[in-house]
Amino acid sequence: MSTLTRAATPKPAPAAPKKTSGRVRSASAALWTASPLTYVALIITIVLSIFPIVWSFIVASRDNSAVTAIPPPLTPGPNFFSNAQRVLENSDANFIYGLINSAVVSSSVTISVVFFSTLAGFAFAKLKFKGKNALLLIIIMTMMIPTQINIIPLYLLMVKFDWTNTLQAVIVPFLVQGFGVFMIRQYASSAISDELIEAARVDGASTWRTYWSVVLPALRPAAAVLGLLTFMQTWNDFLWPYVVLNGDTPTVQVSLNILATGYYKTDYVQVFTGTALAIVPLLIVFIVFGRQIIGGIMEGSIKA
Repeated sequence: MSTLTRAATPKPAPAAPKKTSGRVRSASAALWTASPLTYVALIITIVLSIFPIVWSFIVASRDNSAVTAIPPPLTPGPNFFSNAQRVLENSDANFIYGLINSAVVSSSVTISVVFFSTLAGFAFAKLKFKGKNALLLIIIMTMMIPTQINIIPLYLLMVKFDWTNTLQAVIVPFLVQGFGVFMIRQYASSAISDELIEAARVDGASTWRTYWSVVLPALRPAAAVLGLLTFMQTWNDFLWPYVVLNGDTPTVQVSLNILATGYYKTDYVQVFTGTALAIVPLLIVFIVFGRQIIGGIMEGSIKA
């Protein structure tokens, strides 16, 4: 009895690996690798950004001849503390009072803007109620109105309230800002999932409890950025405090204006020294909270 042997079907040879994968990886790595031109552009940008600050401190540490010197001095001088003492003792500018007032105004406005912006942003992003889109449109429209248009009616309102020359006049009108509400609304729409809100409701949390315990921690990166931007904007605001306040109740920007225009001949050293002193609180705020802001942004991007 003969046996039939069936020839085994030969297995196809494995395909050779494509050589293009290595090229793709190298091209991707090259795409995310900074070129020397990138470093040059970054260095130029950094130098141009910090030069006005450095120049303010350099002139503040010298005398008035440094302003018109050619070539200009690029190293600090020995007179910074004496110039700073002269600015702080200037009775016309009330510079110390201006620093205190600016700190109070900026802190109050920042805390209020962050609180109300996160609260309203959460409502517009995750809650359902009638007229939500119409109200959001109105808020966006308020961002399109220039500040100069509001000055006259706002000043008349402050006169009626008898708030002129008081800090309420530069705090109350800016406790809520449309930009903050819109910014937090956009961030909350993508950073907070609907499932997270539903899970909090299933656990029996009220809307306020959900905001405070679930939403607010998730909004921390955006709230930190908004707080820093609001503090800087309020600290540097000049036009409205100049209109509604006088020299007896100044902010730091009004005090700087008095230093620049309060004499027959402008003392540039006092102006630059006052500017340098006004910059110091902003630098302190950024140094103290900058790492937390960057860390919050990175944490939010990793969670996303």
